[in-house]
Amino acid sequence: MPLSRRQILKCMAAAPLANLAACSTAPFGSRHSYLSQIIEPQNQNTVFHWIDITLQQVRDQRITPPRAAYNFAMPMTAGFLAANGITQDYQEPFGLGVGPSNADPEIAYGVAFAVAAAEVFQQPFIVERNSFLKRFANSEAKSSAIEWGKKVGRHVVKMRNDDGAEPSEANFYLGRYKRRNDSLKWSLTGPFYGAKPGPGFDSFNRALFPGHGQIKPWTMASGSQFRATEFYHSASPEFAEEFENIRLLGSADSHIRTKDQSEIALFWEDGPWGLTPPGRFIYIGMQVLQNQGLSFIELARSFALIGMTQCDASIAAWDSKYFYDIVRPESAIRQRAEKFGNSDPRVTPQANWRSYIPTPGFPTYTSGHSTFGAAGAEMIALVRGENKISISGQAPDLVIWPQLRDINRHWTSLSQIAEENGLSRLYGGVHWELDHTQAMTAGRRIAQQAYNNFFQKKA
Repeated sequence: MPLSRRQILKCMAAAPLANLAACSTAPFGSRHSYLSQIIEPQNQNTVFHWIDITLQQVRDQRITPPRAAYNFAMPMTAGFLAANGITQDYQEPFGLGVGPSNADPEIAYGVAFAVAAAEVFQQPFIVERNSFLKRFANSEAKSSAIEWGKKVGRHVVKMRNDDGAEPSEANFYLGRYKRRNDSLKWSLTGPFYGAKPGPGFDSFNRALFPGHGQIKPWTMASGSQFRATEFYHSASPEFAEEFENIRLLGSADSHIRTKDQSEIALFWEDGPWGLTPPGRFIYIGMQVLQNQGLSFIELARSFALIGMTQCDASIAAWDSKYFYDIVRPESAIRQRAEKFGNSDPRVTPQANWRSYIPTPGFPTYTSGHSTFGAAGAEMIALVRGENKISISGQAPDLVIWPQLRDINRHWTSLSQIAEENGLSRLYGGVHWELDHTQAMTAGRRIAQQAYNNFFQKKA
């Protein structure tokens, strides 16, 4: 929740300005920076500093994945546009024009970023902005950059006004997606439980963001541009195969899921008590790109592209989810099997079946995890010019799954990371395999289109 004016003033008086998250809302969890987990001291920079602040806000406000993706895009894009307006290195389609030639691009980046972040997070970021600006000596370059950064930040906020992300539009169906009327129709899965402290869910009054797929994208022509193909017919042999595979693999007491697969299911769960899936791939992007020798403006551009495509991945996934309106495996296995009209004897009800990880409260097809992962990994690979890597990582947040403490996973390619992230939802029993494969295709295409068409180097 936003801080009151009294809380802001109290925080400013009590907290050192160097404490960059001092006035961030953190009723639960930690205020600790994510940078210390992955960034080498010599690689600290303005871009990572501001991204880290937004990652902490997503964690501390417990923002859900699609909204987190939306919140990352605006400040990352605004920061880049402000800096690029001064350096004039890249083309941009948003009509910002040329910034003051004597302005400091890093200062402009931080100011524009903070203005846009204040809008999407509904937080003033006063302490964070003041602390950042104190790093730079007063000068004409600083004054010009501050004014330009404010102008660009406000321009980007205004540009996104009435983009469909308002709660009155994103939180309701409003007749934009027609509900199914057959046995595959999605319904909320119960009993209501979740992997977090306290009650899993207050209630299931409505689905999560039925209108999110109608938000205006950053790089796509529309939310439906990369819409998935038709889901399997419930009476088809393909659906029977999916039903049996997830019934055996994804159950809470599965006898075929390996120890490693169980670990993967928890490692990538990323519910709204931490980075969330889009934040996870921004985090991975920082880890991977820190040693690529990118200049400040190249790094700013790279994360603007990552931020915009994570937002567009959320829009594309939510468009497919509510356009197709497909039931989750847990509801299908426990309650629907006899209604599918499938002659395969494997499609039989199992009333006590439970998914290994909590089943989310919105339709299954396609997978948001897989879309975020494919888009993020593909964009990072495009920026690097190479898919092959050798990195290790631990779970960045341990609030939900403390059993992951000291668990270290290793990967040899970015595509392996994306695939593991997407398959985690099958191991967890919350997605069909087609949810994953269709989403991976969409995510890669989103990243490729954005990279090839946005922010091209000027001749």
